[in-house]
Amino acid sequence: MNSYSAVQHYSSVKVHSSVETASPHRLIQMLFEGALERIAQAKGAMAQNQIARKGELIGKAVAIVGGLQGSLNDKEGGALATNLDDLYDYIIRRLTQANYENNPEYLDECGRLLGEIKTAWDTISNHV
Repeated sequence: MNSYSAVQHYSSVKVHSSVETASPHRLIQMLFEGALERIAQAKGAMAQNQIARKGELIGKAVAIVGGLQGSLNDKEGGALATNLDDLYDYIIRRLTQANYENNPEYLDECGRLLGEIKTAWDTISNHV
């Protein structure tokens, strides 16, 4: 096993154990962090004209946002859950458009939107 593979394996084990011990609130934070990281990486891949890598990273970001969307509770969340569902749907469409049009501004927009939601989510952790 080369050093890169060892680091990847360690990171995978570390993330897996973090997920197992995380609270539901922390799991959502981790999803936000993962989506924002993939978007930033996709923007870098886009700048370096790494088309396949960009598509892979945007695909991962879309999947994570889909996970956030799937975690919404319509019954308890009411109008807020409905609005977040619509916003996540918009972000997914915009990420897809960023990939198709190779437009980093769309990635920036998605990052800003997710960053704002994450900030609000982080704030409520003190009240849960």
